[in-house]
Amino acid sequence: MNINGIGMTSQRTRMRMIDRLREKGIKDEAVLAAVFAVPRHLFVDEALASRAYDDVSLPINFNQTISQPYIVARMIEVLRNAQPLGRVLEIGTGCGYQAAVLAQIATEVYSVERIAPLYERARKQLRELKLRNVSVRHADGCAGLPDIAPFDGIIMAAAAPALLPALREQLKVGGRMVLPVGMNEQHLYLIERDAHGFRETKLEAVKFVPLLMGKA
Repeated sequence: MNINGIGMTSQRTRMRMIDRLREKGIKDEAVLAAVFAVPRHLFVDEALASRAYDDVSLPINFNQTISQPYIVARMIEVLRNAQPLGRVLEIGTGCGYQAAVLAQIATEVYSVERIAPLYERARKQLRELKLRNVSVRHADGCAGLPDIAPFDGIIMAAAAPALLPALREQLKVGGRMVLPVGMNEQHLYLIERDAHGFRETKLEAVKFVPLLMGKA
């Protein structure tokens, strides 16, 4: 396992990706450092490794994708809000890339994946990277993890047709949730919980795979 990479997967190539994220408006230096720290080329098929640091989503089998670096950085920047992150829930582990980035800046990361082969692959990759503050579960993400809740932050890597009350209720007071919502047209939403209830903010248009129920 070559963490540092060579050629199109080298640290220099990775730094160019960080420069592009800055140009696109990512300002949180802790998030940029976290993205730089994670070798994205290890989370994609070897045939796609040369494109690992392009700002594009890439296929990871089972009709799923690894999100483009900008979207990962943007969602984590909104989630973090320049504050320390404690316990975070991720819905949709996929290949494990976003969980690995979250692990750089959150105290605890709990990630849920419904597709068994993706769950196994992500768990193995995260273990090989020695990210001991990440726990991956094979479960239905629509239900969240009520046995672990409440969470300081919840982030979702698949688009729900509507906001999910079950997940919202697993947010701590003072917590934030970032997720894509919609079917044909999708937008990022920020959900904030305070002592008086929930506040929703609609952010930019995005394109994610749909959130599906049940385990596969």
